[in-house]
Amino acid sequence: MPRFQAPRGTQDVLPAMQPYWQAVLDAVREVARLHGFQRVDTPMFEDAGVFEKGSGDTTDIVEKEMYVFEDRGGDRLALTPEGTPAIVRAYLEHGMGSWPQPVRLYTTHPMFRYDRPQKGRYRQHTQFDAEVLGSADPLVDAEVITMLWRLYGMLGIRGITVRLGSLDDLEPRRAYVERLKEYYRPFLGRLSEDSQRRFERNPLRLLDSKDERDLPYKEAAPKLVDQLSPAAREHHEAVQAALAAAGVRFAVDPLLVRGLDYYNRTVFEVVPDDDERAQGTIGGGGRYDGLVELLGGPPTPGIGFGTGIERIILEMQKNGVVFEPAPAAEAFIVHRGEGSGPAAVRLAAALRDRGIAAVIGEGGRSFKAQLRSANAAGARLALIIGEDELAKGVALLKPLEGEGEQAAVPLEQAAEAAEARLRAG
Repeated sequence: MPRFQAPRGTQDVLPAMQPYWQAVLDAVREVARLHGFQRVDTPMFEDAGVFEKGSGDTTDIVEKEMYVFEDRGGDRLALTPEGTPAIVRAYLEHGMGSWPQPVRLYTTHPMFRYDRPQKGRYRQHTQFDAEVLGSADPLVDAEVITMLWRLYGMLGIRGITVRLGSLDDLEPRRAYVERLKEYYRPFLGRLSEDSQRRFERNPLRLLDSKDERDLPYKEAAPKLVDQLSPAAREHHEAVQAALAAAGVRFAVDPLLVRGLDYYNRTVFEVVPDDDERAQGTIGGGGRYDGLVELLGGPPTPGIGFGTGIERIILEMQKNGVVFEPAPAAEAFIVHRGEGSGPAAVRLAAALRDRGIAAVIGEGGRSFKAQLRSANAAGARLALIIGEDELAKGVALLKPLEGEGEQAAVPLEQAAEAAEARLRAG
């Protein structure tokens, strides 16, 4: 018989890692509350066109990474590779444009990308996505970035910097793209295959390449942030001033473009300070004032970010954030002998009614073996029911940590006595 394994690029989140996940999800809920965001959940799969139109057909996500399939009804669907287009689709479908604007939405959602698996980057991963739709205010850009910065701080992540850029607006950007092509044309034969292909289809993404063959040419390329249109420059400067006022550590990166076609004006990434090449991005996002129109809606400004939970956890561990293993039980019921099983079940129910985590031992094992299991479960108290105790109508309360003597208590009062013992410390 073959032994099955998790598919390549996926992982099982085992009990030892669950405290990290719980800490991140708790922090996400709290930071969303503090910034006035409401939760939305979209399906794990969408019409493939949502991402082809939304993410852009020249992006790596659409060209190489989407899981696309045809269902039995003949619909062409895609597993969700990134959250923004799906949330925008929901915004349009449910008429959120008629709500008081802007609308602040967030989700935690599995994402699926067929990519080369790397540490912290999986073919199925989970992202925290936050989006603000209906505001072009640069202060909203800064608020969104500050929200992400606050999340990392809440989770003990230090030594990070926000890399901030601007992509200008579509019309003024066209002239820059022509200058960029003029610069790159003499080097075209020396660039990576991806960059040669992007030269015609999406030249801006030449600056997004991490390929070693492309790096020498990026640094000397003309910088969009140095030649922004007046409106985009004013917006960019306002974002910087607001981030400084909020105490967010940031640096303007003239080569930052991000990998999705829908961005304009503000773009940003959060990168560890020890990552000189900026390849270990923890999270990032940007403004996408034309995306709602691309998906069939009216002109609607928007900005958002995505951050992978697996990548956050790696950064927490790198920063020395650790969690003590959570005990499986506070109380462990040791029982053996005829009639002890029903008594153990009744006692466990009474303990759980009082909010006490209780585990029942295996009655076919010795008392000694069951007590070893109680210690392994991290229980602080054992309640022992043997034939002698059952005959007397009592249970023995045996402390497994700290001080205190073993004591016999009436069975019907055992749960109350156990609660008093546990709550007393």
